[in-house]
Parts: sequence; C-alpha cells; structure tokens
Amino acid sequence: MTETLSYQNDQKVQKNRWWILVAVGLFTFMSTLDGTIVNIALPVISNDLHIPMSQSEWVASLYLIVVCSFILFFGKLSDLHGKIKIFRFGAIFFIAGSLLSGIKVNLLFLLVARAIQAIGAAMTMATNNGIITEIFPTTERGKALGTIGSFVALGSIAGPGLGGLILSKLSWSYIFWLNVPVGIVAAIIGAIYLPKDITFTTSSLDKMGSFSFALGMIALFGGIFLGQQFGFTSLPVLAMLLVGVISFIWFVSIENHAENPLLQFKLFKNLDFSVSLLCALLVFITNFFFNVVTPFYLENARHLAPSQTGYILMILPIVQFFAAPVAGALSDKMNPKLLTFIGLVLLLVSQICYSLCNLNSSIWLFVGSIAIMGLGSGIFTSPNNSLVMSSVQQKDLGIAGSINSLSRNLGMVIGISSATTVLFAAMSHAKGARVTAYLPKQPEIFIYGMHVVFIISMIICLITVILSGWRLFRKD
Repeated sequence: MTETLSYQNDQKVQKNRWWILVAVGLFTFMSTLDGTIVNIALPVISNDLHIPMSQSEWVASLYLIVVCSFILFFGKLSDLHGKIKIFRFGAIFFIAGSLLSGIKVNLLFLLVARAIQAIGAAMTMATNNGIITEIFPTTERGKALGTIGSFVALGSIAGPGLGGLILSKLSWSYIFWLNVPVGIVAAIIGAIYLPKDITFTTSSLDKMGSFSFALGMIALFGGIFLGQQFGFTSLPVLAMLLVGVISFIWFVSIENHAENPLLQFKLFKNLDFSVSLLCALLVFITNFFFNVVTPFYLENARHLAPSQTGYILMILPIVQFFAAPVAGALSDKMNPKLLTFIGLVLLLVSQICYSLCNLNSSIWLFVGSIAIMGLGSGIFTSPNNSLVMSSVQQKDLGIAGSINSLSRNLGMVIGISSATTVLFAAMSHAKGARVTAYLPKQPEIFIYGMHVVFIISMIICLITVILSGWRLFRKD
C-alpha cells in the first residue's frame, strides 16, 4: 500500500473534488432509487408481461437481494484493486442493466437485466463513501458525506412519488431508461475528473467468505419473499431458510479463521462504528415501513389521486435533501453524535404522529409528520455517515463504506419484507380471517393494521434514540 500518496495533497484533485462528488452522487442516487421506484410499477409490469403479481414482485426483490449479496465483496475488492476502478466498472454495469431492463421481452429477461443492474449498483454503493472520504479533507468531509447522504435519502424515499409521476405520462420502461442519459452524463463527468487509484492493500481476497455470505443472503431473503407468497410451512421455503442460516454460520466460522477475512469483526469493537451502523439499519427499516403503508393510507383509505399521493410523498426526500448537507457541514464544526441524537428524536416524533392518524384526521397532520420525518432523517444521515467513515483506518475505507451501504440495503429488504407481513397479520387479526390485500369496504381494518405497523416503527425509533443517547452522554 502506498501510504505517502494522498489525494488531499493533489491540487488538481482538490480543484475538481466537487465535480467528483457530483459524479459519485448521481450514481448513488440512481442505484438507491432503483431499489424503490419499481414497486409502484409492479401492477403495470404484471399486466404488460402477462404474469401474476406474485411473480412481478421479484423484479423489486431480486435487485435488493443481489445488492446485499455482493456489496461486501465489491467493498473488499475495491480495497485490493482500487475504489475508483470498481466504481467505473459499476457505472458501466448499471447503465447497461438499466437499458436492458426497459426492453419488454419477458420476465426472465427482465430479471437477468435487473441482476446486471444490481451488480453495478453494488459496485458503486460499495465505493462511494470510501472515494469521498479519501478525496475530501477532514474540514469538508462531513459536508461531502452529507451531500452523499442527500442523494441516498432522495433515492431511497423518492421512488414511489417519482415513479407515479413517470407512469402517469409514460410506460414502465422509462422508469429504467431514466437512468441511461443521467448515467452517461455522470460517467462522462467521472471520466474527466475522477483520478487514478493510489490506495491499495496487498492482502488476498476471501473467496470462500464471499461465497458463503452471498449464498446466505440469497437463500435467507429469497426464502422470506417466497414464504410471503406460498407460506412459511412450504418445504422449499423451509429448505431455503435453512440453507441461509447454515451459510451464515459457515460465513462466521470462515471469517474467524481466515488470514484476510472479507469482514473483519474487530471493526465492530469500535463503538462509534457499530452503533452508527445499527442505527442506520433501524432507520432504514423504519423508512420502508413508511414506504409500504403510506400509499395504502393516502390512496385507498383517504381516496387521494395517485398524483396527489406522489406530491405528498415527495415532501420527505425534498426536506431531507436540503437538511442533509446542512447537517453534514455542522458535523464538521460540532459533535456529530449530538446531531444524530437530535435527528433520531425528530424521527421518533414523526412515528408518534403517524400512529395518531386515522380516517378522520386532518391530512395536514400526516403531511406535517412527513416533513418532520424528512428533517429528522436529513439531520441523522450525514453525521452518522461521517461517524462510520471517520472511525476506521484508511486501508479499511472500502470495506467500511460497503458495510455502511449494506446496513442501508438490509434495512430496505427487512423493512419491505416485514412491513407487509406485519400489516396483513394485524389486519387478519382485526378481521378474524386471513387478509392479504386492502379491504375497500372495511377501511377501519386497514387503519388498525397501520397503527400496529407505526407502533412497531415507533418502538424501533425509540431504540435508536436510546442507543444514540447512551453513546452521546456516556463517560469514556
């Protein structure tokens, strides 16, 4: 590893650092967006390709599963061969996958295209924070990571709203094709301004660890999504879940004995690193509880038009987009632990407000809660990213960035898979019969289920507040 070289001593790189941030940020936005934007298009895709809704759901699920399966691998690979090189390859894969995903052939073609797109997304997500941390000086790192946090926020929450607006005028293909011109522009900016890699490690790649982790992710979450469709007592589902559990046990065993493990568990001994990752995971679970339930509430229960719902849902990412860079800049000048605590308290307040909404509540109570949630997420995300990336050595920036991205994507997968399960289980309890869809003539059944979902998300937020508060006020 060449420790004497630094991007922060390179005047040309420092002159172009904000252009580099734009290139990295655009791919961060698009790769995160594509984990959510497709959900709103699933009914249209189902009708267009003549497939049942249960099969079309794999278009959304497969993307997140592939990202989670390979993000650590690419993070480690970037430490070995260069973060910028892996980022460039990821950009090519993502653009190609986006182009192919919009071509209407059949479900298998679409799933293969989504897998290519997800591999590209995993490459860019695994390297974005590491690239920014290496290039920006410590006095601007919080602001820069805060801007990346804005792109993550915008991408993860804007999906339903932006997707609804696209579908109101264009076919579902444009949900994917939107990435192509934006991706090409970002790739050109990157080709002009991204420097050559100068930071490498000389350790070998943990192939068995990478394989066991990917197998565990695919089997476990594949089993969960299949279980929602066919029941968790189905033999194939149980077999997949068992393979997932065994694979993760195997992964831990490999990592504990490997000379150069994919995931160094010693990183988690760092309190700032571990608490920040856990809080990020829990916050993204909460965000996707919101993503799953809110369209039902606004469109089905409150009878708002899809366009109105889209505009309301856009409030959250817009507020978060402006709050995150400000919070990032503040984290360069004040205790970032205090900022994460304030952001998490605001998130808790928003969940309490959601749990109070019903069929007769003022819609402005819900809109105000969304704005508070956006503000809380924006204040939390930037300093939390800064805490994660500043708590590890330079040689571990790639794997640390990929773990940080993994925590967000795991939050998405867990949030999506568990929110619908909790919602319909609560509705089934209230109905006294199995419920797997919204009941138009019994909106009060949905409201009961919604309250259960938001009470759980409120408890999750309370846990994050306690964790963050303990870290802030503890005496070292």
